[in-house]
Amino acid sequence: MPSSSVDPADLIVVSVDDHVVEPPDMFEGRLPRAYADRAPRVIENDAGQEMWLFEGTEIPNFGLNAVSGRPQEEYGIEPTRFDEIRRGCWDVDARVEDMDAGGVLASLNFPSFPQFCGQIFAGTEDKGLALAVLQAYNDWHVEDWAGAHPGRFIPLALVPYWDPELMAAEVHRVADRGVRAITWSENPEKIGVPSFHSPHWDPFWRACDEREMVICLHIGSSSAVKLPSVEAPFTTMMNLQPTAVMDTAADLLWSRVIREFPHIRFALSEGSIGWIPYLLERADYVYEHHARWTGTDFGGRLPSEVFRDHFLACFIEDAAGLRLLDLIGPDIVCLEVDYPHSDSTWPHTPERLARTLGDLDRGTVDAITHGNALRHFGLDPFAHLPREQCTVGALRARATHVDVGPAEPRRPFVAPERPLTLMDMLSQAAHPLLDDQAEAEGVAPEKESA
Repeated sequence: MPSSSVDPADLIVVSVDDHVVEPPDMFEGRLPRAYADRAPRVIENDAGQEMWLFEGTEIPNFGLNAVSGRPQEEYGIEPTRFDEIRRGCWDVDARVEDMDAGGVLASLNFPSFPQFCGQIFAGTEDKGLALAVLQAYNDWHVEDWAGAHPGRFIPLALVPYWDPELMAAEVHRVADRGVRAITWSENPEKIGVPSFHSPHWDPFWRACDEREMVICLHIGSSSAVKLPSVEAPFTTMMNLQPTAVMDTAADLLWSRVIREFPHIRFALSEGSIGWIPYLLERADYVYEHHARWTGTDFGGRLPSEVFRDHFLACFIEDAAGLRLLDLIGPDIVCLEVDYPHSDSTWPHTPERLARTLGDLDRGTVDAITHGNALRHFGLDPFAHLPREQCTVGALRARATHVDVGPAEPRRPFVAPERPLTLMDMLSQAAHPLLDDQAEAEGVAPEKESA
């Protein structure tokens, strides 16, 4: 692809996939009196690590989740303390400064310690406590995080997936507060609940349909990692993980959900886009050859056409996908920055993106960099900041005082003797995402009680 003539400083960048490292005081004063003493809290364990503690379980919050600004040599299970990560990971004012420094106008932030769809809360035996904590989380996100800087954040809410009626009620509750995005699972069966196809979820689907809520399905939100073998290098998982969303997209495309709930829309978060043309071409081919005998009906339309009505395609960096944009649909593609995760392009997102835009016209560039995201998620940052002050160049001019790193190494780098594997990572630190996968493979190390 030829280099783009677009000046990175002239872009307006909105990210539909970033992450918040929850601050230790987020639950203070937010729970009913009956549950106040049982709120999640940050502790320091015997190893000097700061962990969330909830109902007797220690939950890690850092590692690869919070490495923006660190040298790549230090990526891994560390950092493990708030004072070892960028303040912008967990402090909203510092986050906005980091957004300015990276040229990012607005951002949607996924949760960290609760996991992508609130598995930590859902696993709580006392469901009254679980609901209270989940709603407190959502209220904090709306009020103290997204609400602290109007126009700079797309608010995102968790749902209590242990009860579809409660899910529906929470959708309506947060929608009344201006939320247009819900985080949910890429494969519910893998978190121990019914599949997408079950009418069990109809109250939730109906609520999202009525409120035109975007349902964000982030890679890893099934509490599983995509890895052909636990002996494979860890980078194999990093390479394959986005392709898990291809399975999700196909599952939902052929399901009853998008036919029975016409306003449902799913964001394929961090799934990238280069695979979409093949999936759609194959879907149309399958429909042509197999629709009659399988009883499949898309109402006189092709699956590829229906896909564009119900899915948002999200990418961090995908030059191949941008070359195939006309086969994907330029109106459904959104950009991601992934701050502060290890895959993030921050603080060089505009420059890296500009190198991949090729000869796309300016209207298309504006659509994928910000227009599609603002339209689908219902955010209007220009009501709070004049458009000319929203460009990469204008935002960075406000943040010349921000040091974007990389930070000085904390210790000398020692290269591993061989490529790290999943088992190597498990032996270094427990993490719910890795533990669940290891248990599924039958190789989980024995866990110590908290």
